[in-house]
Amino acid sequence: MSIPGNAFLALWHDIEPSAWVDYTEWHTREHMPERLSIPGFTVGKRLVNHEVDRYRYGTIYAGDDLEVFRSPPYLERLNNPTPWSTSMQPAFRNFLRVACERLVSRGAGDGGAMVTVRLDFAEGGSEESLRGNCADLADEILKLEAVSGVHIGLSRDEVSGVRTRETELRLGMTEPGFDAVVLVEGSGKPELEASLGKIEAAIARSACKLANPKTIVYNLAYNLRNTDVKGAPS
Repeated sequence: MSIPGNAFLALWHDIEPSAWVDYTEWHTREHMPERLSIPGFTVGKRLVNHEVDRYRYGTIYAGDDLEVFRSPPYLERLNNPTPWSTSMQPAFRNFLRVACERLVSRGAGDGGAMVTVRLDFAEGGSEESLRGNCADLADEILKLEAVSGVHIGLSRDEVSGVRTRETELRLGMTEPGFDAVVLVEGSGKPELEASLGKIEAAIARSACKLANPKTIVYNLAYNLRNTDVKGAPS
């Protein structure tokens, strides 16, 4: 399964253009291996879209459960960033980080691209309507052309809203949150873009009662598993 476990941490942000190269080196060589060495972190995916004006970068970290994302080992890293991490934080822009309960996943393998759709509850929508109908929505999206995987998450701001040293290094970045997110993996960015209208239409007519889609199609830039990191728990 591409996103194993019962939770995932979803991030969207931009980077000051002068730091694009440094960001990629840091994220690949230090940051993702560090995160995947924390107990409970299982998979990391870095996403990129060079064509959008906002949220050029995304990251998805899969976790065993929600508590991983406020566990003492994770908070210890957030409150004690490495020198390289500390030097990178001022380059971040438009930072959005939300822990999500993974309600359902469909499909297998790792897609070469991912659609992220951030959503609010429509009138009459609720956690109950999402939980009760998300499996049907995931099954419908999985049938669409170029789609290889679907993951639906429920936002848990109370888990990811804890202020830390890293938060303090990114002052003044308060991005609008969301109630739910649909992640769609597929063959490639052009292929998923061709199915985008059908993906959003499936969400709109779903009994999940979700609205206000904020959609970005990303290339998968880097994928790392905890079993790839020396010294990490398997």
